[in-house]
This record gives sequence, C-alpha cells and structure tokens, in this order.
Amino acid sequence: MGKFIPLDTLAKWLDAWALSRELAPPTRFKSGYRIDVGYERQKARYIFQELNDDFIELSETIHETWVFLKVCAALSEAKSKISERWVIQPQGYMMSCIYPMDIPDTELPKGYRIEFDHYNSTTVVKIVAHNGALASIGRLIIVDDLAVYDRISTEENHRRKGLATFLMKELERIAIAKGIHKNFLVATEQGKLLYQSLGWQVDCLYTSIVIPG
Repeated sequence: MGKFIPLDTLAKWLDAWALSRELAPPTRFKSGYRIDVGYERQKARYIFQELNDDFIELSETIHETWVFLKVCAALSEAKSKISERWVIQPQGYMMSCIYPMDIPDTELPKGYRIEFDHYNSTTVVKIVAHNGALASIGRLIIVDDLAVYDRISTEENHRRKGLATFLMKELERIAIAKGIHKNFLVATEQGKLLYQSLGWQVDCLYTSIVIPG
C-alpha cells in the first residue's frame, strides 16, 4: 500500500469532487488544496498528499468549527500530530481499479428500474424501486483520463440484493464508453470490502479531522 497517491491524481479527484457537487474548483494552498464547500457542517476542506509541516501548521492555526483537514495518511499518524480539539473521522481509503472490474454479467433484480441524469462532467445513475423510492445511487465524473466514482450508496432496506454491484457495473460501462479505463474512488470501511470484491485495490489510507460545533 503506497503512502500517498500521485499529486496529479489527487488534483483530478478533487476537480471531480467539486464538479459532482457543483462547487467552485479547488485552489492550491501551500502543498495542498482548498475547496470552499459552504455547507452548514462542512464550510471548507483542505486536502494534503502527505502528513507534512503544511498540514500540521494549518491544524494549529484553525479554531473554526466544521473546517475539515484531510490527508493521505493513517489515523494513528494524524492523531499523534494534532491537538485534542480535533476529532478524527472514521478511516477512509483511496482506491483504484483498472478495467475490467471483477463483475459477472448480471441483471437488475425484478421490481427495479434504472434512471440516468447528467450535469457538467457528471453522470448520475439511480436504481429506483417499483413504488418510486430511491434504492441505490452513484455518480461518475470524468476528469481527463480519470473516472471518479462518487457518492455511491444503497438504502438500508434495499441492501443485499446485488444493487450496488449492478450500479458499479453500470458506472464502469459509462466510463468504458468514454474510453476511460482508469478508475478512482474514496471508500469507507464498509464500502472498501465491496470494492475489493470487485477488483479494486487500496492505494493509500485517507484521514479526515474536524472541530465539530
């Protein structure tokens, strides 16, 4: 497992993250990046490729709530470098996959339909139940040669039916149709297990900290 991902990959992923949320693109901040998010519980985020002096110094100067600092590093590394006012979030994982994913041909289960939406460089894929309820959703954002998979989720009462796997295959199909074979995402602990079963690999650990309100 590498310590951190290439800076150009990080930059493309951040561009995709902002595009997916229709935010202004990231800007450079010293050796990292800043994104002005503007949400009530996420005002801004700073992202660093490694746990360096820029990250540590920034953590010492910020006292405002709901400003996230994020870094390609393990929780244990970050914890030893920050003050107690920061709360460490659950471990994240930066993951990549080169086509094809390890997914057999599968059909959408009965009682569901698939819907598509598009904006800027983002394609939204929704799996909807027969009663119109959203069952699963995910987004694919193309930035140059990178396909970023973002905000992938399945509602609790629709899990264990293969919907997430079907959704990932559909997102991959869209990427391949655009000639993109390099895939990237950031996963939670639970999501990591699914993606690894589909052929994704963990490139580095990803840690977030915040001062909550």
